[in-house]
Amino acid sequence: MTATDDYAVQIALKRGLLTAAQLESAQQSAAAHPGLPSAAPGVLDILTQEGVLDQTVLGRAVAEEFGMPWVSLAGLQIPPEHLRALPRSFVIEHNVMPFAREKGVLRVAVGDPIAVDVIDSLSYVAGIVVQPVLASPGDIRQAIARHYSREVADQGSAFAAEPTPVPVATSGEEGQASDRDAPIIKLVRSLMAEAIRRRASDIHLEPLERRFRVRYRIDGVLLEVDSPPKRLQLAVISRLKIMANISIAEKRVPQDGRIQINLDGRSLDLRVSSLPTAHGESIVMRILDKEGLKLGLPELGFLPDDQKIFERLIASPDGIMLVTGPTGSGKTTTLYASLHLLNQPDRKILTVEEPVEYQISGINQVPVNAAIGMTFAAALRALLRQAPNIVMVGEIRDLETAEIAINASLTGHLVFSTLHTNDAPSAITRLIDIGAKPFLVAAALRSVMAQRLVRRTCRACQRAYTPSVRELHALGLPPAQLAGASFTHGAGCAVCHGTGYHGRMGIFEIFPVHDGIRAMIYDNVTAARLRVQARQDGMRTMREDGIRKVLAGLTTIEEVVTVTVGDPL
Repeated sequence: MTATDDYAVQIALKRGLLTAAQLESAQQSAAAHPGLPSAAPGVLDILTQEGVLDQTVLGRAVAEEFGMPWVSLAGLQIPPEHLRALPRSFVIEHNVMPFAREKGVLRVAVGDPIAVDVIDSLSYVAGIVVQPVLASPGDIRQAIARHYSREVADQGSAFAAEPTPVPVATSGEEGQASDRDAPIIKLVRSLMAEAIRRRASDIHLEPLERRFRVRYRIDGVLLEVDSPPKRLQLAVISRLKIMANISIAEKRVPQDGRIQINLDGRSLDLRVSSLPTAHGESIVMRILDKEGLKLGLPELGFLPDDQKIFERLIASPDGIMLVTGPTGSGKTTTLYASLHLLNQPDRKILTVEEPVEYQISGINQVPVNAAIGMTFAAALRALLRQAPNIVMVGEIRDLETAEIAINASLTGHLVFSTLHTNDAPSAITRLIDIGAKPFLVAAALRSVMAQRLVRRTCRACQRAYTPSVRELHALGLPPAQLAGASFTHGAGCAVCHGTGYHGRMGIFEIFPVHDGIRAMIYDNVTAARLRVQARQDGMRTMREDGIRKVLAGLTTIEEVVTVTVGDPL
């Protein structure tokens, strides 16, 4: 089936106009029909020919789903002045029909609701405002034959317009696309390409009551962009679900998939999540750019002194290295960058992840699948029989995983993992809270690093400025620290799309676990006492690391205050 036919069938199923058994029977009949695919009847043809579906009833249902009016052209006499609104060649080529004009708006019947290029060009060709109205493609062809004195062959499927002259997508991930599918393919591809061009980390497609909103998350902030019309919502979402290899028939439960695409010579993975909402399925695509894995520690935001400390810690032969922070704080990127640095031919590195976000050459990566019993704990237990040197566990969530990770670190493995805590010392009490024994935590843990992400000041429009007394007070900066400071902010330009920021970097809180801290962990002291001792030992807080980067002109006071507002000093 073509994309348009497929949408029509799904709508028929959704509205109870068609049963699954009837669809299966028609699919079997279509598959068994001899001859060339172009000459064989499609599934929708068979359903209408056998009287299972009424073309008018189905057409009205499709029109309602796409938010378009429906018109029947059968027997309608159209005045010549309306016919002259569009060139005869255009009408015949694209199977459209001007049929009425009201208050300066030309109403044009179209047979394919997803022929975006054709619909969008109607106003340009006619020179006036056009309202597209859905009609049966067969009715349109007959109306053209009556009014333009030219017979038009009644070919094509029961609910597909004549092919529109647009380029056929030929890239590998698009598969065998037909001309009539190309407008939606081009639209979806353009949404992705624009997101990549603007360095978005996520694409959000959100069905609202009266519109179909598209937003990009850029540098951690959601920005709304030009969105497709509401009538294309179903077509766009279905196209994305097909690309992600998830069911377009299932719209009642959340689904997850993955898209691999090549854009501008770059290979990208998109992790796709669909969620049923009141006005349709919401789609979020997480863009996984493999180029980000090649970042060095300075690109992550480490200043030279912290970079030396971090490199020394991850070079440990064994023990646990934890990275903590809320969702979206860059923990996974930091771990992958660390693995990339340690990925040498003489080391075997294994990871357990849910899901595997980035595929790294030379590293064995195992996806978690709880449905078949492949939990973090089960996968980690199996991994240790593979004799690795370094193991990464996506997240320590329960006692079983924590105990296996601790035992692995005590038997000569270096283990990387993450926890969701607000600061570094709290990771220790978190491990103990989930049931890990304090003396084992003390023996296994080598270091904890908490982090957040702040936006970098755009270098293209960066300007020096003098902060107000209120801003300086917000950071708690004494006058002595202001000597040699270089405060900057972005004025807004084309590079940063007027935001004043371009890219992000981390601010860090590095907490090495030495003998004194181990003794305190063994005594099961509170996180507050651990933090006091760490500060006495010279640990900088995330707020303090952020202040250093503000004074160096790398970010702004507003960014640091926003992301560290709840962090203890």
